[in-house]
Amino acid sequence: MNFLAHLYLSQNQTNIMIGNFIADHIRGNNYESFSKEIQQGIFLHREIDTFTDAHKVVRKSKRRLHKRYRHYDGVIIDIFYDYFLAKNWANYSAIPLDVYSDAVNKLFTEIKLELPVKSQNFIKYMIEYNILFNYQYKEGIAKVLNGMNSRTKGKSQMNLAIEDLHDLENELEEDFTLFFEDLIVHTNQKLKEIKPTI
Repeated sequence: MNFLAHLYLSQNQTNIMIGNFIADHIRGNNYESFSKEIQQGIFLHREIDTFTDAHKVVRKSKRRLHKRYRHYDGVIIDIFYDYFLAKNWANYSAIPLDVYSDAVNKLFTEIKLELPVKSQNFIKYMIEYNILFNYQYKEGIAKVLNGMNSRTKGKSQMNLAIEDLHDLENELEEDFTLFFEDLIVHTNQKLKEIKPTI
């Protein structure tokens, strides 16, 4: 899952959200300098990733793209799933997406200097382009895919994946809806169980 989903699954618990957001920029056990709740967010992020990678519906989504993108298929599906979450946001949250994304941007603006440098760099990009809000639009997804393709120096051809989103939108949205129901249940359970001693 990508940034919007990870934040949403933190259930508006601020420190869990912070840990979940920065987790990709924390290697191994380099989480120990953070508070207990932020550590829990980091572990929650890892649990979400593990569950996602193993889920049969996600694997089905990846197969739809694998021939064209090979090992980049998972990255693209993560982005597409955030698109479907944003597009259908009202089905999952009583807080409008513009209000939610503004609150997230404000939170990370206030604390970004306490976070890893890579997280700080992404926060700047996220706010400048209002990424979380714009995930609901294909134009916003195209911008993200173009940026990802640039980071791979064009090797991934991820910029072309917006074509696949147009062509496979119904099938992929059905995949997302089925999977996300399972992920919410799994995450709710893990939030009750998870401890930063794993």
